[in-house]
Amino acid sequence: MSTEVDIRTADTRPHTRISWLDSRHSFSFGSHHDPRNTGHGLLLVSNDDRVRGGSGFSTHPHQDMEIITWVLSGRLQHKDSEGNLGELYPGLAQRMSAGTGIWHSEMNASTHEDVHFVQMWVPPDTEAVSPSYEQLDINAELGKGGLHPIASGQGHDAAISIRQRKAVLWGGRLQASESVTVPDGRHVHLFVAVGSADLEEGAVLAEGDAARLTGAGPRTLTAGPGGAEVLIWVTT
Repeated sequence: MSTEVDIRTADTRPHTRISWLDSRHSFSFGSHHDPRNTGHGLLLVSNDDRVRGGSGFSTHPHQDMEIITWVLSGRLQHKDSEGNLGELYPGLAQRMSAGTGIWHSEMNASTHEDVHFVQMWVPPDTEAVSPSYEQLDINAELGKGGLHPIASGQGHDAAISIRQRKAVLWGGRLQASESVTVPDGRHVHLFVAVGSADLEEGAVLAEGDAARLTGAGPRTLTAGPGGAEVLIWVTT
């Protein structure tokens, strides 16, 4: 496998903009279909969504997908056909395993303020299992600095579990000039959700930019002068 660092800037991502939603997609999604851009490793969807107050995604179905939602600002209300009801806020990781089938809605919990969140999908390693749901507040871990597992199929402590043994989502709220080592993996998707960061032998990544690493080995990532919040998927 050749080594590759593929930088995707925010302004090149497919863009959905309607009255209540402003969304940028890392990969093909909905009406934005490009057969050359259907995922990176096991990561199939990474949507950067801003939903206006008093609106959201009404009830809709999913099947056989591990869906992870990470709120950056505001609050998002989740409700599903399994009886789960929760209000997501920054630092509260959520996982919904769609399994044999689940219906859910995601609505802005505020009537007047936007909610900004990233939703990410990976396939399960076992299909047709019962749907399930998990949420976990990891603000205390993030407050220690560095990178921490948010969602893991490998049994990491202080992370929500996913039914995919070959995938881990790492996250960090990095202070200005703080450096971390990007975890190594066959496929790594590094997304700068807030702020900016400098990737060793890569590029300066602004807010909304991503780097797709393929067999690139560990790289140093240094937050910009305003700090950075980063989400890093590692799949093997």
